[in-house]
Amino acid sequence: MEQLALVWRAMVLDRDGAADVRDLPGIAVRWADCRFAFWNCVTLTEVGADGALLERRLGEAAEVMRSKKQPGFLWVFEDLIEDDARAGLEAAAERAGLVHAFPGTGMAGDLLPLPEPVHPDLTFVRVSTDEHLTAYADLNSRAYGFPLEDGRDGLAGSTLWKEGVHAYLGLRDGTPVTCAATVEADGRLFVVLVATDPEWERRGYGEAVTRKALYEGARATGLTRATLHATVAGAPVYPRIGFRPNSPMHFFALKG
Repeated sequence: MEQLALVWRAMVLDRDGAADVRDLPGIAVRWADCRFAFWNCVTLTEVGADGALLERRLGEAAEVMRSKKQPGFLWVFEDLIEDDARAGLEAAAERAGLVHAFPGTGMAGDLLPLPEPVHPDLTFVRVSTDEHLTAYADLNSRAYGFPLEDGRDGLAGSTLWKEGVHAYLGLRDGTPVTCAATVEADGRLFVVLVATDPEWERRGYGEAVTRKALYEGARATGLTRATLHATVAGAPVYPRIGFRPNSPMHFFALKG
């Protein structure tokens, strides 16, 4: 949760210097209010929230989300909630006007340095131009089912992504088919926005480009620990690299 709050603060301020990055009681707001829904984020921050406190915070988070122009997600880390409250999470979210969008898993590992990765199909290139950024955004849009313009609204023109993030494309015959990035965050490398074109899944491309981003990030920073938030699709890949699951997560959206 702390890694999310730290990294997303930088990401949304990069998108919009006037973005909403408030730290409220029990809630961190990291909201760029852009079309790329992952940059519109609210997360619960208290440890050991009981049922009554969880109910209140869900309602407050939903109110923040309703005040925005663009849709986004509330991220909830299960292990921050008391057991009894966890059992009633979805019902409490529904009462707040939220709907469960998809699950995730927080993972971490002391796994660096990795050997320099290779894949017989791929050539790796670091994101350093606007053209690279567009390709990176489009891969994420295709992977997550967003319109292409939504992904581009999240990354287009970013200096941070071209200079401060270790972002890589995996090219097959010169065409970008997969991507991954790492960014330094409080003594760790945080893995962000891993995606593979749905036409090229199940070939080991996502694992290979994630290894590349970790390898280059570790080489540049000297860091040895890495963290990430995995979707269901990515969850089987990361343990092969050395990550271990440590917290179930849930993403909630406002009811349509």
